[in-house]
Amino acid sequence: MRLTAELEATGGTTTGFRIPESFVDELGGGRRPKVAVTVKGATFRTSIAKMGEDFWLGLSAARREEAQVAAGEVLDLEIVLDTAPREIEVPDDLAEALAADPEARRFWDTLSFSKQRWHVEQATGAKKPETRAARVEKSVRMLHEGRAR
Repeated sequence: MRLTAELEATGGTTTGFRIPESFVDELGGGRRPKVAVTVKGATFRTSIAKMGEDFWLGLSAARREEAQVAAGEVLDLEIVLDTAPREIEVPDDLAEALAADPEARRFWDTLSFSKQRWHVEQATGAKKPETRAARVEKSVRMLHEGRAR
């Protein structure tokens, strides 16, 4: 489905598209549908969420950079229901650390895609190897304790 919407600054560094309720209803997938959105040739898997009285499709700084868009622009969107399984690619160092801690691994397996993605992005977002190692260690410790974040 196509939609033209303004990419709105929503406070701080966050931005998003306000999605009409009628669009969400027509799209199907419930009140928090998983979607694939294409903006200026860049496609992202995300969700539409209800925030207050409105539905929003957030666009992170990394995604704005990839699509080369900024708040205030009115953009054409292609939004489709995303029914494909959501699976995260776990980097080798995190996978090895999880394999070494069965309790952490068991808890990891219960996490949603977005919570798993958060841990992966913590590790892969590090610039220095020692920072990455520390972040992997911290994630595994948190998971071992049964904490998602």
